[in-house]
Parts: sequence; C-alpha cells; structure tokens
Amino acid sequence: MDKNYKPGHKLAAFILVIVCLYGLIAIGRSWTPRLGLDLRGGTTVTLTARTNSNVSVGGAGAPAPTGTDATPSAPDTGAPTATASTGTQGNNGGPSAESMQEALNIIQQRVDSLGVGNSSITLQGASQIQVAVPNVDAQTLANLVGQTAVLVFRNVYSMQQATPPAPSATDTGAPAGNTPPDTQVTVSVPPAEASTPPATPAEETVAPASPAPTETAPPTETTSPARRIAPMLPTAPPSVRPTEPGSNQDTSFEGLMNWQPSAQDTEQFASWNCGDPFPDVWDQPLFACNEQMTAKYLLGPAIIQGQHVTDAKAGVPQGQVSYIVTLSFDAIGTSQFGIATAKLVKNTSPMNQFAIVLDGKVVSAPAVQDAIPGGSAQITGNFSADEAQSLARVLRYGALPLTFDISSQSTVSPTLGGEQLKAGIIAGLIGLILTMLYAMLYYRGLSIIVIGSLVSAAVITYASIVLLGSTVGFALNLPGIAGVILAIGVTADSFIVYFERIRDEIRDGYSLAHAVESGWLKARSTIVVADGVQLLSALVLFFLAIGEVRGFAFTLLVTTLIDVYIVFFFSKPLMTLLARTRYFRSGRPMSGFDPDHLGVSPEALRGRRASTGTIKRSARQAVKEA
Repeated sequence: MDKNYKPGHKLAAFILVIVCLYGLIAIGRSWTPRLGLDLRGGTTVTLTARTNSNVSVGGAGAPAPTGTDATPSAPDTGAPTATASTGTQGNNGGPSAESMQEALNIIQQRVDSLGVGNSSITLQGASQIQVAVPNVDAQTLANLVGQTAVLVFRNVYSMQQATPPAPSATDTGAPAGNTPPDTQVTVSVPPAEASTPPATPAEETVAPASPAPTETAPPTETTSPARRIAPMLPTAPPSVRPTEPGSNQDTSFEGLMNWQPSAQDTEQFASWNCGDPFPDVWDQPLFACNEQMTAKYLLGPAIIQGQHVTDAKAGVPQGQVSYIVTLSFDAIGTSQFGIATAKLVKNTSPMNQFAIVLDGKVVSAPAVQDAIPGGSAQITGNFSADEAQSLARVLRYGALPLTFDISSQSTVSPTLGGEQLKAGIIAGLIGLILTMLYAMLYYRGLSIIVIGSLVSAAVITYASIVLLGSTVGFALNLPGIAGVILAIGVTADSFIVYFERIRDEIRDGYSLAHAVESGWLKARSTIVVADGVQLLSALVLFFLAIGEVRGFAFTLLVTTLIDVYIVFFFSKPLMTLLARTRYFRSGRPMSGFDPDHLGVSPEALRGRRASTGTIKRSARQAVKEA
C-alpha cells in the first residue's frame, strides 16, 4: 500500500475542476448546450464534389473550363500554356484539399448572407461538404450552395463610398439586407460573398510583372461624367433588369468593352445601397460592393472570365518588402487582358480600374498603370501575407472546376427536434436509474461510489458539452446523445471491474484496506486498456465517418476521457476513504463487504487467512449466491 497516497487531496482537486468548469460557463453566460439541427430543427445538405471538366460558364466567347490549371506562360509570347495541375485536382484525380477549402469558404459566405445564426459548414472527408442551417427550407438551401462559383473581370465606370448596412438581430457576420438567393435570379454568377482580403479598392494597382510596384492615392468619390448630372435629375422609377443573358445586343468582346452606362443606370446607381438586390448577369451591368460594404461600384458587363486565369501567386519580390499578387492568363485571357488594359490605362480614375468580381462581390478593383500585353501581371497594394494569399486563392479558384452533387438532404421541424431531444433525455435518465438500482441491489453500501461517479460524470459531461459548444462550435445531435447514454455503461464497467477485484482480494484472505490497494493495481491496467480501446475506436470512427455519426464518435471520445478522469480522481480516492471507516472495514450488513455477501469468514475480511478448505467452501458459496 502507498502510505503517501492522500485521497482527500485528490477529491479536493476533483471538486476544484468542476468549480472551474462551471465558472467558465458563468463567464461565457451560456448555460445550455448548442444543439444540432436534428434536435432543434433545420436543413442539412451533404455535397459531394467532383471534377467538372465540361461545364460552360457564361461569357463573351469564353470556352468551357478545362478542369485543370496551367502554369504561367512566358511573358510576351501569348502562346497557350502547358496543362500542369496547380492543386485543383488531387493526385487521385479528385478535388484537392486547397480547392475544397476555397469552396467551403465561398459556401460559408453564401450561407452567412441568409442572416441566420448557428449555421455549420464543415468538410467531411476528402470530397464532401456538409451544410447545416436552421430555419431554412431544403430547396432554398440546395439552390444556394449547389452552384459553382464563377469569377469574372468587369470594367469600373463609377465608384462611391458606401455606408455598411446595420446588422440584424440574427446576423452572423453577413450584412443585413442581403436578399435571399431565391429573389436574385442568377445565371452565370451566383450571389454571395467571397473570402477576400480587406483592402481598400483604389489602393491596389495592376502592372506588368516586371516593373516595381507603385501605388496610387484612392479618390474619396469619383464618378464618370454621366454621374455628375444624376443628382439634378428626378428619380426614375426602378425598371425591371434582365435576369438572364442575351439581352445585350452585342456580346462580342469589343462590344462589351465599348459598353457605356445609360442615364438611367447612373440614376439608379446613385440611389442603390449595399445590400439591395440586383440581378447578376454576365452580359449586363452590375451594381456591387466590396466585402466590407464600404464602397459601391457601377460595373460594366463581364469582359474576361475567371477560367482564363491559369495561375495566381502571392509573395514578396526580391529586393522588396511588400507582398504582391502575380497572375497569369491563358491565350484567350492574354489577348483580352491586353486589349482591356491598353484601353483602361488611358482613362481617368475610377474608369482606369477593373473589378475582380466573385459571387456578386468586388474582391479587388486595381487601377491599371500600363498596358499589359504579355498575359502576366502583378497586383500591388498594402497587402499583409494573409490578404495576399487570400486574393491569390480567389484568383486561382474563384471559377472552381468543381460541381457538387447533393448526396443527402434532410429537414427536421423544430417540433420533431424537440420531441427527439425529450426522448433522448428520458432514455438517458432511464439508463441512469437502472444502473443505480442495480448497484444498490448488488453492491449495497458501495453504491455510494457508483451513484457519486455517475452523477459526477453527468455534471462534467454537461459542462464539457456546453463549453465545447461555445468555444469550438460543437453541436449536440441525436447520435451524440446516444454516445452520452453509452457513457453510462462505460462508467459502470469501470467501477464494476474495480469492485470485483477488491472482492477477489478479500476472498483470497486479504484485509479490506489491503484489498482496496492491491485490487486497484490489478484493475487499473484493465480499466486503462478498455478505455484506451474505446478511445481508439472513437478516434477512428470520428476521422472515417461523415455526417451526424461524427457527433456520436466525438461525444463517445469526450465521455471516455471523462470516465478515466473520474476513476482516477473520484472513484479510487472515495473507495480508499470508505475503506478506512469502521462501517466498511468491519463488514457491517449492507456495507457491500459483509462476509455472508462475499462468501468469506469474518476472519478473512479482517485479513486473517482462512484454511484452504474454508476458502474453497466460501468461494463455492459466493458463486451460488451470485
């Protein structure tokens, strides 16, 4: 026996941990767990990505995307580039981790535009994204997240400072007033936000890749000549904007480049605010804002499709200290970009800018410094490393060569979710009560430890789930409740192993005090191995499973760790304290250690070894009683 073992200190530390857990909950002021959609109602959609090599994207003479990226072409050659993958596909032909992450970011921004709270967008395996949103019907969610994002380049005709709209009560970060996707008919560019660097648009410039980057001062408010007369004109009634391509009479590249805003365009732009709906059609003008909703733009039709960007990289050039973003185009993009920059460089600000637009949001609007005929340019600005990398990712994967198949879709009403939660709680309470009744009938006085362990496990598990929900976004779902109920059996198994080891030691003729310590040494390894196997199973299930099954695996993982903690810091110390009391040490009736219940003589309980015959007879009697 370890004479230095102090069970009181262990129990004090155990209570202190519980106090700290609930202290953290009090600080966070969140006393209820975060519930999954199957318990509170909502829609869950699982998207499976596949390489899309034949999807046509609207644009002026734009070919279908090839599904692969290409390496940058040599300057001034204009020749088609080699088809070398830059990460759009994985080694096995499936989508790469980088393109999947970029798709997740875009879908996150789309879902945030709904203005609903507690949505969840997670990667499931290598090619699936699970989207879970409360209080949204299945069709709206499927239309929102099932479209492939398209990146386009548009000319800037006017730019004004804008006031960000006030967030709504249920806003999760997206501006209030964003119209749900079903009210914005989308053909070539779905409406949503993109994860982009927060740079002021006019702070960025684009130039050929070889010259050193320079910066231009951003104008506070500059408009085209047509804009200047707009305030003096009466406000025209809003007209119905085309919602499908084909309304523009001249969709050639030259026709799109020569497009000019009408007086009605400038009038409507003056009264249009960020967050107001506006149809996003590739061959029509577009009113759009930057991500921060601090600037609004009157943009022309899409002149270059993002699929013509073959590569984009962020870095610091040799001899410089500022990050830049370099981009390269294929043969068609090189020709179109050269013509566009040669024309834009002659204009005054902001008409010398082109906007990079993703999902109806301006991710960057650099000013053109020089004509760029070689198809290789660099965007300079006051970039941080993260901002430059983010812009490079948008340029590389804005027009994702991915389509998503909806592999599963489920909708749960709030009423059904509440019923499922109630049923799960009732099932857990029934399991808890049955386990306690069994312990009281079989282990009698030792049921104090059983009940204390189960109650402690429930208290710690509840606190852990609440804290995990508020810190890492863990949402308890119905399979997770199953994991919690299974934890009752895990905890019961641990103290049964320990109690039976103690009883075996007493039957072998050792005193209760000795049996508590020697039984612990023998039971400890069994408990650790059993919990270790269960932890390994939970980990494997968590990383290999998808969807709601991961909730079960994660909950089982947490509760198994809690069981190990309780056994070492509660069950064992409390057992040692009880063994030191006269009631348990003397084997009183209903203590759980009375000689008749154990099938041993009173001398054996006090550590006086009985004869072999007595032990054998006692053992047989114990078997019969059991």
